[in-house]
Amino acid sequence: MIPHPAHQPPASARAFPVGAPGTATLAEHVLAGGHGTWWTDRAERPRVVAVTSGRHALLAGDPTALAPADLAPLAGHRVEASARFLPVLAAAFDLLQPWDRMLYVQRADAAPARVPRGTTVRRLRAEDGPSLACAGLALGRTFASWGGPEGLARSGHGWAAFRKDRVLAVACSRFAGSRYEDVACATDPGERRQHLALACVAGLSGDIAARGRTATWSCSRENRASRLLAWTAGFRLLREYVHHTTGPAAVSGTSILRTAA
Repeated sequence: MIPHPAHQPPASARAFPVGAPGTATLAEHVLAGGHGTWWTDRAERPRVVAVTSGRHALLAGDPTALAPADLAPLAGHRVEASARFLPVLAAAFDLLQPWDRMLYVQRADAAPARVPRGTTVRRLRAEDGPSLACAGLALGRTFASWGGPEGLARSGHGWAAFRKDRVLAVACSRFAGSRYEDVACATDPGERRQHLALACVAGLSGDIAARGRTATWSCSRENRASRLLAWTAGFRLLREYVHHTTGPAAVSGTSILRTAA
């Protein structure tokens, strides 16, 4: 597929809905923030369009227009697409793993969070980039959706728990759209069970509401800890869905991947 810079979306980008909840906000996030890539099967009158950011991908259009090799740029991604794309996705990758997901929307206030003495929970500031980069938290994909830790720190879309200059937990809007912002969080394994993530999510959710938007939460159905945190933070189940994780490309032939103009 042919890549297009985030700030130059193809006309076919209109295939993705505006104002949709959860990771469906990815397209709006890339359009507004510039952290991601658009893809089409051809430069003129494309039949297939994809958008990627933070190793997540949305795919839309006519799957019969694709050969398996064309999907090579989506290797190692979490792909959301209609069931019509499953045959070509399965042919394109050595591994195509379905992943049952749950989408929550914030409907209630978060439960009070009592954090340990000496811990500060606040909005991230631009100067927090180096501390965030050194934290080692499992937010690599989320950092990528903001261009890296420094980008997230500058974005105004993250909260963190600090002990002095050390980051203990982070919550951020990994994808921010016009109506919804999809929340992700992570806590240092040695600092869990101290309400740190809950406090970060509560602060972030307040910011999201102040922007006139609604916070959403997407997680695996098997991730009980994430589901419990979502409920405690005031999120309620909206729907269940499936996305697919892709392994290495199975087809080594010529792809139509080219350098963007």
